[in-house]
Amino acid sequence: MIEWQDRGIVLAVKPHGETAAVVHLLCEQQGRHAGLVAGGQGRRMAPVLQVGNLVQASWRARLPDHLGHYALELEHGYAARLMNSPESLIALQSAVVLCDSALPERQSHAAIFHGSLALIEALDSDYWGEVYIKWELLLLSELGFGLDLERCAAGGSNDHLAYVSPRSGRAVSLSAGEPYSHKLLPLPGFLAGGGEGGPSEIRQGMELTGYFLEKNVFAPRDRPLPEIRTRLAQHFSSRAA
Repeated sequence: MIEWQDRGIVLAVKPHGETAAVVHLLCEQQGRHAGLVAGGQGRRMAPVLQVGNLVQASWRARLPDHLGHYALELEHGYAARLMNSPESLIALQSAVVLCDSALPERQSHAAIFHGSLALIEALDSDYWGEVYIKWELLLLSELGFGLDLERCAAGGSNDHLAYVSPRSGRAVSLSAGEPYSHKLLPLPGFLAGGGEGGPSEIRQGMELTGYFLEKNVFAPRDRPLPEIRTRLAQHFSSRAA
């Protein structure tokens, strides 16, 4: 018998049979991991199995490659706290869907676990848009596609980084990039050490991370960006209009 205990963020809950559910967690040590929860479709487990909630998980299986069974206890009910904020709920759903569809199974990603907790904690703040974009940058980095936003790729001054190369994912200064601005992605000021992260900068940040998520993570699998992520980007575009 194989057993372990860990903390996990609920990513997805899928009905299984008449009463059970297959639950996907993002665990601190075990990474993205699925397990069967007996009675997972019942009333008792409903408050626990809300996406974004933090749970204490015990997993058991006869062999390591089996689905196994979860016993879950609620540690923090984040989902209920965000019920009155539709925008924050969309951001939460986008984050968990990205984790569930992009992270490899059963590989530790402690940085994403802790970054996701920080994001969820920030979703009822006034600055959650900036935090969300920085979380997507962290996700890209964990998947091996991190962006270099610290130095000018063209050898120009680092004092005014204004663009990002869509080919290399590296920052480009205003002076070096201006002649090619139509080919480059805007770098929001709040990611370059300046700016206040207003609606237009958040929209630019969503376009920046969305471009590289689509190019490097989803297009190679012949899949589009998740629909909920597109809805979140549209929300920020409408606010910036």
